[in-house]
Amino acid sequence: MRYTRWICPLSFPSFRVNHRHVDLHSRFIVKIMSGSESAHRHISLSPPPAKRSPPETSVDVPLKRVKSTHDATAADDDGNIAGQTDTPSLSFDQKVAEDGNAEPRRGKRDAAGYPKSRKGKSKDKRNVGPRRRGTRSERTQQQADDDNNDDAASPQAVEQEGQKIKPLRLPKRQTALLLGFCGTGCSGMQIQPNLRTIEGVLFDALVRAGAVSQDNADDPVKVGLGRAARTDAGVHAAGNLVSMKLITTIPGIKDWIGHVNSFLPPEIRVWGKVRVQNSFNARTSCDSRKYTYFFPTYLLIPPKPNTALARTLQSSGPLSTAQDASTEPSPSNRPHVFWDIPNAESTTPEEDLKFEGTHNFHNLTVGREYGDRSNQRHMIRIEVSDPAVYGDTEWISVLFHGQSFMLHQRKMMSALVLSCRTGTPSRIIDELYGPRMVMVPKMPALGLLLEYPIFETYNKRISANNEKLDDPSDADYRPEIDFEVHRKEIDDFKQKYIYDNMRNTEDQCGIFDAWIRYVDSYEGNDLTYLNQRGIIPSTAVIKKGIKRPRPFKEKKRFDITSLADIKQEGALIIGDEAADEENEEEGLSKGKLDEMEG
Repeated sequence: MRYTRWICPLSFPSFRVNHRHVDLHSRFIVKIMSGSESAHRHISLSPPPAKRSPPETSVDVPLKRVKSTHDATAADDDGNIAGQTDTPSLSFDQKVAEDGNAEPRRGKRDAAGYPKSRKGKSKDKRNVGPRRRGTRSERTQQQADDDNNDDAASPQAVEQEGQKIKPLRLPKRQTALLLGFCGTGCSGMQIQPNLRTIEGVLFDALVRAGAVSQDNADDPVKVGLGRAARTDAGVHAAGNLVSMKLITTIPGIKDWIGHVNSFLPPEIRVWGKVRVQNSFNARTSCDSRKYTYFFPTYLLIPPKPNTALARTLQSSGPLSTAQDASTEPSPSNRPHVFWDIPNAESTTPEEDLKFEGTHNFHNLTVGREYGDRSNQRHMIRIEVSDPAVYGDTEWISVLFHGQSFMLHQRKMMSALVLSCRTGTPSRIIDELYGPRMVMVPKMPALGLLLEYPIFETYNKRISANNEKLDDPSDADYRPEIDFEVHRKEIDDFKQKYIYDNMRNTEDQCGIFDAWIRYVDSYEGNDLTYLNQRGIIPSTAVIKKGIKRPRPFKEKKRFDITSLADIKQEGALIIGDEAADEENEEEGLSKGKLDEMEG
């Protein structure tokens, strides 16, 4: 039996058979049967070349693949095609074995055994996927040089043999910082992009002082920054607390507090640091907070008879004054107008304020519906101080001690002042807790001060744990959070940077005087609940989706506490409706409002 090999000029695409790749560029083999047997053709597919291991040599032999040509010549009597013999073709490895001078190939090969070339092909890159939030992107060489220069001034930088190496990884501890600040010139407590805030200035100082590593310097979330109480723009704080993971032992630094304060402006001070439990949360661990509001007593004088507010309220009944002229007592026995609330039935001013206890404060904040459960807040104590004269102005202060405060609860103070100066009975406060919604103006931000947050429950739990320890130097020992330890420093700071600044701003700009004149110039119906009956009339009720005529509009200028910013605003033009501004807070989401409360 003789076999004759024929080359098929046809080409077929590749396909997969029995999970093995078969190339249909194979040759058709025609078998010619001789003798008495009938001739027939049998077509078969040659298997793919077996996988060969790379030879153990160091030089690759370049091979050039020659395209096969197919001659349409007839076969001879023996069945051979012109130009071909029966000698089988040798593989490259077999040729290398026969020819001792040829050098075997090595390296990566393709399926046909030819060397792979990377010329003209792009370099393989890993699919790194989306970057995690807070990670830093690729930086330029100039930015890297700037970082190296910053590291040179950092106590964490280390030099070996004159070359800069990566800073040491110092241990971090969950720490609570006790601080105070004057809010003038800052857009509140919480960090906001592209705005100067208390937390932003503090975090930058901690980075420069070496208390926050360079790896965490780009995102405060990495160190778990949190605060016990947030404050509005321009609001001051004699004491507040922020917690985060900090490097509490900086190489070469003995006075940690003094070192951090050296990077802070004088109106922001750190009183101390306390090592807290790893699960400590500044906001949820805080039991209550104390706020104080200061204002001049001339705000309690009734509206002038010819003002728009006086005319509006006169239509609902005559305004009652604190003392009738015919029965006015002598100056020595005359009570202050703030204490002498008309139609009062209780014996102390604090009872007349009717804020103590748990109430629904939906009318004394913004963006909350009556049925929202978060409106229920508990006021622990209200204290009213005796009036005191500073310079040519008599001032008075009211202390609010509550579990938590809602956004813009300066409205609480406004409800007290406006009801007193208009002779409205104190039961109007109970009316404000009801379902009807009314407009209560905000008092100026200048007089608000956060005294300090209180951590009574946390301190009790810590004290119980500390009693089980024999030595205060134990690793599990945690000191209590107490602002009273720093009382002298706090009082000196309040007098220099808060009280003096507050009185100086009022003397030069008259913020409180401008606010009360703006309220007296209002002639709409939003304030008609200030009447002798102490009830909310239908004309003062705000209904959702219904536009009311001449609504009372807040002024942003009364949220400013910086003397320079107030002067830049210029004098207040009473009756300039074009300058009125709507409340931006009414469009805030519930989640955003929760973040802005404290």
